[in-house]
Amino acid sequence: MGVAGAGAVASLAGCMSSNGGETVRISGGVGPLPMVEVWADMYEDDADVSFDISGGGTGVGVSDVLNDQVDIAMMGREPEDEEIEQGLFAVPMLIDTVVATVNVDNPVLEELQETGLSREEMEAIFTKEITNWGEVVDADVDEEITVYGRSDASAAYKQWGDFLAGEGDAYTETELENLSDGNHNGDQPVAEAVGSNENAISLNNINYVYDLSSGELEGNIRPVPLDIDGDGLSEDEDFYETRAEFLEAVEAGIYPAPPAREMFLASNGDFEADAQGFVEWVLTDGQQYVRDNGYVPLDGDRLEEAQDNLEEGP
Repeated sequence: MGVAGAGAVASLAGCMSSNGGETVRISGGVGPLPMVEVWADMYEDDADVSFDISGGGTGVGVSDVLNDQVDIAMMGREPEDEEIEQGLFAVPMLIDTVVATVNVDNPVLEELQETGLSREEMEAIFTKEITNWGEVVDADVDEEITVYGRSDASAAYKQWGDFLAGEGDAYTETELENLSDGNHNGDQPVAEAVGSNENAISLNNINYVYDLSSGELEGNIRPVPLDIDGDGLSEDEDFYETRAEFLEAVEAGIYPAPPAREMFLASNGDFEADAQGFVEWVLTDGQQYVRDNGYVPLDGDRLEEAQDNLEEGP
């Protein structure tokens, strides 16, 4: 699935668009990018506003918004204390998640799909304690594992490091990058790298795993089921056939957080003018479109809290 930003980030936020209305500029995480683009297309149909949207990673979005390069940052994680001290103000917008991914021709794919991998097993693979697919499952296979990571300021990678560590200290992005066999800038390049190497493993946001239109597994990568309790993949843990099944498991809390995570829209201080109106719409009418586009909407209590926070401001 090719996902690209709608345009480059300009040097000044809130410029006039060619139709005479305001242009709301947005940058940041590639995880929420597809949904934000859908929301923007819908919103500008009924408002005198246009959008200029680009990815780059959560870190890029935060830097852009704090430097007044954009009106809104897309974030795949909660804001950090030092970011809040600099003026960052964020509200949640939806829930997304990442999964481990392997090539459709992985030499032990059938065994992985039958038994899954526990968090501990995934940690051992991503930290190079286990380096051969023959060590992962009971199969007569001798193939070295290739681990791919992220080179951009990725909130998904940060969440993944938190997940892999379990109760221990989270692995930092730098630590995971140093342990990997190659790092890629963004979800799509990671998916392409895994899809071209049958011995590779990495992680992807689910909208880069399932086909965005059909919700089926149609590409060159497959999700690795998570053995949540470490006792083998039970029927209740086997929900990876379609995106809809997977999202139901996330919404029910069966698939854990992390790697499931809230995503945020952020501003430098108060959201202003058309940016404020867009975020209000996202937290009201916009929520009805979340499930159909591969994400989980905020539950009622969290949504009400987000709406109150948006109204009150930082």
